[in-house]
Amino acid sequence: MASLCQQLYVQGRSYLHSCSTGLQRVRRHLTSVLSAALLSFSLGMLSQPVLAQGAQIVTVGASKSASAVTLGGTVVAFKEVTMTAQIPGRVEFIAGTEGDSFKKDDILVAIDDDDLLAKRRAAVAQYNNASAAISNARVQYDRELWSPQSRSITRSGGMGMPSMFDQMFTQPFSQAMPGNYGGDRYVDRQADLYGYGTQLTQAQNQLLTAKSAIEEIDAKLRDTRSFAPFDGVIIRKMVEEGDTVQPGQPLVVFADLTYLQVEVDVPMRLMSGLKKGMLIPVKIDVGNLRVDARVAQIFPSADPERHTVKVKFDLPLDVPGGPGMYAEVMIPDNSTATGDVPVIPDSAVLWRGSLPAVYVATDDNRTELRLIRLGEYVSGNQVAVLSGLKVGERIYATPPAGASSDWNKRPQQ
Repeated sequence: MASLCQQLYVQGRSYLHSCSTGLQRVRRHLTSVLSAALLSFSLGMLSQPVLAQGAQIVTVGASKSASAVTLGGTVVAFKEVTMTAQIPGRVEFIAGTEGDSFKKDDILVAIDDDDLLAKRRAAVAQYNNASAAISNARVQYDRELWSPQSRSITRSGGMGMPSMFDQMFTQPFSQAMPGNYGGDRYVDRQADLYGYGTQLTQAQNQLLTAKSAIEEIDAKLRDTRSFAPFDGVIIRKMVEEGDTVQPGQPLVVFADLTYLQVEVDVPMRLMSGLKKGMLIPVKIDVGNLRVDARVAQIFPSADPERHTVKVKFDLPLDVPGGPGMYAEVMIPDNSTATGDVPVIPDSAVLWRGSLPAVYVATDDNRTELRLIRLGEYVSGNQVAVLSGLKVGERIYATPPAGASSDWNKRPQQ
């Protein structure tokens, strides 16, 4: 009896084990079937026709790719001047603080000018004295010209009979005497005219001297005022009201922020890839903004120590930020140029985590979500594709309306 019970126990346990194994096999089979069904459903959803109307489809373009070297630069103002003191004195007026805007010819800084005003009044007095001396010398000259006063004995001629006696007897006898001690009347008259003419010339020169002194003081008075050379803003203020300054001391930095530039020191080996007027991709350190900057100026000489050339790039209008901001410029390196690579607008790129993808429009009017590998930006909004697309394929410039809501435009930081 005990042997029979033992046999039944062993057979029942074996039966239960076989049933458990069968159930596990059935569960694995059902799981694989459901996974295949879900995968087929997902692929069907990715390949379904796009129902959205008006979606823009663009053709993948080609670009002559060259490896780009990223160089750091600094954003600078198109126009920037440092106002310095031209005369010693005390600062008595500052128009504003950093960020205040001013029009051209507005006064930015004023230095005390009381000493110069006192000197100008003295120079004006000298000018008036010289003007009076000119009038007197001109009157004396005209009197000698029209009513001569000889230096001879007849100079003291009296009135009535004495004057007539001098003219009838004294003058003729003095000219007839040996040696002509009475002098020559013509020569005396010419000498008197020359003397009065000399006095007139000296008075005129004194007037010019006084006028020059006034002009010099006026120039120094203008130097006490720092005027805005163009429309702009104060970006830095180095003095305050009441400070005593000396010639050459900086006062304020004034700049025109309407136009901004990026200033970069480019190594000599990369200069062959830069031409004036060409567009270069630039990334601004404000929200990682990417724009196209135009090569505006290439300096004619290189730094003898660093062997770099200073290059300035014009940024588009209304770019956020200001002078001193960091920027990265992608300079093409022609020495390592490769073939054509696909180029797409960055608005077509979708991100899920760190995986970029695009929606491709197939030949049978269906959409296909395709993962790609991105390269460097070749312009402000054009990015190179290293793999996943071919030149000539059609993609959606913006995500179609049927795109899944969990696909974000940018990767999460």
